[in-house]
Order: sequence, then structure tokens, then C-alpha cells
Amino acid sequence: MKPEHRLTEHLVRRLGAWPPDREFDIVGEPGRARPGWDGRLHPVLGVATPERGVLSVPPQHADPIMRRYLALGNVAALLPQLPDLVGHPERGWFTAVYRWTANPAPLPEPGVWVSAADPEVPAWLRVFGGDVLVARDPETGAHLAGVGVKRHDSYGHELAVVTVPEARGRGLARGLVAQAARRVLDEGAMPTYMHAFGNQASAAVAAAAGFPSHGWTAYGLTEEAMAVTDREPLAADRDSDGRR
Repeated sequence: MKPEHRLTEHLVRRLGAWPPDREFDIVGEPGRARPGWDGRLHPVLGVATPERGVLSVPPQHADPIMRRYLALGNVAALLPQLPDLVGHPERGWFTAVYRWTANPAPLPEPGVWVSAADPEVPAWLRVFGGDVLVARDPETGAHLAGVGVKRHDSYGHELAVVTVPEARGRGLARGLVAQAARRVLDEGAMPTYMHAFGNQASAAVAAAAGFPSHGWTAYGLTEEAMAVTDREPLAADRDSDGRR
């Protein structure tokens, strides 16, 4: 299957429909009531191109949300109301840059694949299960950076990367992301990557690894209750500078 078809198949399975038939499609998807890759429920997910988007919600909420959307006449006004509309007022709302690639950058491969169950793997990587990609200090053996893979389905695998503060600026994150993307493609899936709009470091990592910006956006409910801060909560904060 061609890589571009893999992305379509992934989004059909993830959202319930793709590509969108209109400017804003609201899709009732039973998968919103099933645990995701991490065992948690993700009751609202969406992906949008610059022209059109799909919002995936539990089937029982699709019609009421569509009525609210038609009443508001504005997608931007609807989205922040979705936590209340699907019965999760305690959660916040995130938006993120959504990237993918069929042509990872030809960078050196700084990491090795190991089982996430390896007791020496950092705790944050263990949650991904399967194999994870790690870069270690050749002298001390300390973990410097790693990539976990969110295996959403057979056609789409999302990459998440972390570099420890003292190892940043060496190109490890971009090298690991490109290396992981090549393996995902070899396995027959499309590698995807998300990051917060304001995270310039992560945007630079993505671009250098061969994940161009297509102008696409991902959105949904945050995984935890929204903190009272001076910024919008983002689900894609944990990438090259932290953990997502």
C-alpha cells in the first residue's frame, strides 16, 4: 500500500471517516468509547486540513453536537464547548500541529531498539510497550534520548521523543525521530508526529527529521483535568522538550 493511502486508512480507523466531505464533518464513532493505545478513553478527536476537518465523537453525542454547531455557525466557537457537550467538563481542550512523512530525513541513526519491558528503560518509555528507541551515552551508558511509538492501528503510528536537558543541541532528537519513522514505514504504517503550536524546538526537530508542516491541525480533549494557567492546555507538550 502506498504511504499516502496508509494515512487515509489510519484516519478512517482513528476518526471514523476520512477525507471530510464538507468543511466540518461531525462523525459518531464507536471507537471513542473504547480504550486507545494507552488504555484510556479519548472521547473527542479531530484532524483538519486548512480547508476541511473531521470531528470524531461518541455516536450518542453526534446529533446534539451538530445542532450546536449549526446554531453557532462557527467551528472555533464550538470546539471549546466540547468537554461539556460530551460529559467531561473537567477536561481541557488541546490543539496541535499534525505532521506525517513518507520520506524521513537521511540522518545518522543514533539509537538502538530495545524492549520497553527492559528494566533499564526509563519509566516514561515503558508505557509505550513493544519496542522503544533509545540513545545512550557511549561512555556512561546513561539514557540521553528516546522515542516511544503510539501504535494507534496497523496504518498509523505516532512518535513521541524526549531528550534529557544535558543532551539537547546534539541532534539526537531529530536523528531518533527519523530513524523511528523509517522503521514505521518498513512495518507498513505511516509515521505521524504532533507538537504544540508554540513549541518551536519540537517544530524544528520535526522539520529536520523530514516531517514537513502541511498546515494540518489535530484537536481533542486533554487527558487530565484542565489546570488553571495563563495558556491553553496542549496535549502535545511532551515532545522534544518534555513528554507527551
